[in-house]
Amino acid sequence: MVKVIEECSEMKAISRDISSRKKSIGMVPTMGSLHQGHLSLIKRSVRENDCTIVSIFVNPIQFGPDEDYEAYPRNIERDVEMISETGADYVFAPAVSGMYQKKYSTFIDVSGITEVLCGAKRPGHFRGVCTVVAKLFNICRPDVAYFGQKDYQQCMVIKKMVRELDMDPVIEVCPIVREEDGLAMSSRNSYLDQRQRKAAPCLYKALMAGEKAFGEGVKDTARIIAAVEDVIARCKGMKIDYIEIRDAADLSELSEVRAEAVIAAAVKLGDTRLIDNILIGG
Repeated sequence: MVKVIEECSEMKAISRDISSRKKSIGMVPTMGSLHQGHLSLIKRSVRENDCTIVSIFVNPIQFGPDEDYEAYPRNIERDVEMISETGADYVFAPAVSGMYQKKYSTFIDVSGITEVLCGAKRPGHFRGVCTVVAKLFNICRPDVAYFGQKDYQQCMVIKKMVRELDMDPVIEVCPIVREEDGLAMSSRNSYLDQRQRKAAPCLYKALMAGEKAFGEGVKDTARIIAAVEDVIARCKGMKIDYIEIRDAADLSELSEVRAEAVIAAAVKLGDTRLIDNILIGG
């Protein structure tokens, strides 16, 4: 049975003991409301490490004032039950007061790469992400941390933070896990009503249209984006937040695809924001 740890000091003591015994630690940071995408990361960590820690923490400082922090789905009992079946060793589920003491004032900003795509639409979001991930790494001391490709920009931001701050964990970016109809698994999919859920896979179909255009020889990013937009335009109720093609390594702008690139998109279905991406040119 997986052991649930709530106190930061206890988790620190456990992780340091594991490291002192030369055992490897794998970590999967989550905000809970787990799905098969999360479980795929946890299972990989269990296969590749001596010990696996899964964190569950809905991080308030990565939510904007008009975002869904209070409404974000939470079901810790269900999550712990699901994690127990993977073979993971610990769930670290701290309280907000444990992570952010009164008058908390220390934050991590990773400039440039955080100011495009989702960062342009959600100012301050990645400041909150980087701060909490750095704290989780300090507490849990993972040798390897596992993240899903669905949050591609987040993965690149965390890789940059780890590299530039000389942090220890290796960051493993794992493939997107999708529903049978192609929709990328996400905790926020639970917000969709029946009609919206039926429409949601259109986003992946649109990205595949962009991939197809590239495969047929189109290198111009504007033309590839137009192929993506054309599919979304035919999807009732779906509104484009952004569709961009960026260099896969540093998220710099591209006019043509000459090396590996990411087609990244965000759309709104009602009040629900969906993100997805696909890699091309690798």
